[in-house]
Amino acid sequence: MVVVIVIVVVVVLVGLFLMLSYNGLVRTRNRVDNAAAQIEVQQKRRYDLIPNLIETVKGYAAHERQTLEAVTNARANAINAQQGGDMVQQAAAENALSGALKSLFAVAEAYPDLKANQNFLNLQEELTSTEDRIAYARQFFNDSVLNYNNAIQTFPRNVIAGMFNFERREFFEAAPETDAPPQVRF
Repeated sequence: MVVVIVIVVVVVLVGLFLMLSYNGLVRTRNRVDNAAAQIEVQQKRRYDLIPNLIETVKGYAAHERQTLEAVTNARANAINAQQGGDMVQQAAAENALSGALKSLFAVAEAYPDLKANQNFLNLQEELTSTEDRIAYARQFFNDSVLNYNNAIQTFPRNVIAGMFNFERREFFEAAPETDAPPQVRF
């Protein structure tokens, strides 16, 4: 009788452990998915601001077509990479877009009237604010991925993660910043 009770208690404890571990892994995975969605929200905001910014700059810097086209192409590539779902490609495309935007702001520095234009200043402020939000969302995403990857790779949850096909996630890796500002040549 005592053996049966012990076996029942052990089975219940193991079942409870499995249930709690599985649910914890699901919550952690969902946190990663939510963090990725937050990056997408902020990037969409950035994508929506860019055409307005380009139109404002066009009025002042019509002969800077190459820079404006580079920003437009980088935006399109970033949108396509986001829809593709591959975090590595998305990071590369976002890094290219950030570089193109830096070049655009460097061009804007050469036009005093543009720098004083309230429309441009508002758009620049919105884009700067959005860039900060994107940086925060990426940091939160990477923190969530770290937590998730640790959860599925440490014993004993790695056994449960393996049984239920929880797979490792990739970090959002931004290109290292350079100290050199973009060069503008006329």
